[in-house]
Amino acid sequence: MAWFKKARTPIAPTTAKVSRVPEGLWVKCPGCSQAIYNKDLAANLNVCPKCAHHFRVSATERLRMLFDGGSWTEYDKELASTDPLAFTDTKPYKARLKAGMDATGLKDAVIVGSGRIDGLETMAAAMEYEFIGGSMGVVVGEKITRGIERAIEGRWPVVIVCCSGGARMMEGALSLMQMAKICGALARLDRARLPYIAVLTDPTTGGVTASFAMLGDLNIAEPKALIGFAGPRVIEQTIRQKLPEGFQRSEFLLEKGMLDLVIDRRELKATLANALRFMGAARLDCPPATILAPEVAVASQGAARLVSPLRDS
Repeated sequence: MAWFKKARTPIAPTTAKVSRVPEGLWVKCPGCSQAIYNKDLAANLNVCPKCAHHFRVSATERLRMLFDGGSWTEYDKELASTDPLAFTDTKPYKARLKAGMDATGLKDAVIVGSGRIDGLETMAAAMEYEFIGGSMGVVVGEKITRGIERAIEGRWPVVIVCCSGGARMMEGALSLMQMAKICGALARLDRARLPYIAVLTDPTTGGVTASFAMLGDLNIAEPKALIGFAGPRVIEQTIRQKLPEGFQRSEFLLEKGMLDLVIDRRELKATLANALRFMGAARLDCPPATILAPEVAVASQGAARLVSPLRDS
């Protein structure tokens, strides 16, 4: 028996120091690990001022950046999915829809609206990645198609900002039909000789890439955006080969001829305005040719062909 025994007292938990800095004031850049003040990041259009890493932005923010004064007229805001297949995987599709609505305040994964881009009346659609990965379901296809039809009626150009994981599997073949529906509407826009510009952001994959995202008269992407049909890991497992460095990034696709431009977000609005003017958007406010004198109508049709060389190729 020991003559002396030391009593062991439990280690008292240390009281953590309460931070005086409010949460959410600073953001760490994933590109350069720089701490950025939130207001400075927002003023720089959510682009890192040090390494130019492009943070993802919401559909609402995207349209606010593009339209003059940050204002636009939204269409078909109340359209929502009815869960046509009564689909359930790990949880019911209706629960996923409700979670997406609560997280974004939107009824589905796209906002369609018209406004002015540097004075040019334009129909634009922006996809919301936070709503079930920006997936394309029946409502997304319907809203974009209606927007294109309104653009044809108003003689406006169309800009679609793509940010999506592809077709929405919870709606099965109905979601795949939206690829053909939107492409058909874009064909009618083409026959009306109106410009369409696709803006591809991170990520743009699946059925969106396989349809309207690659059909623009001008295909523009943001730097280092992931763009492709299947993901790189799926491709590596299929072909059992290591993919090249930067595979499926916008710079790689530009080099291979699948994109026309890779543009910094801070220059995107000016680039869009210049491209739309080059493609004849500045003349869209002219009266219809049917109310002009015959000789003037013929002249204006000839001018339309001259200012739209991308469509003649």
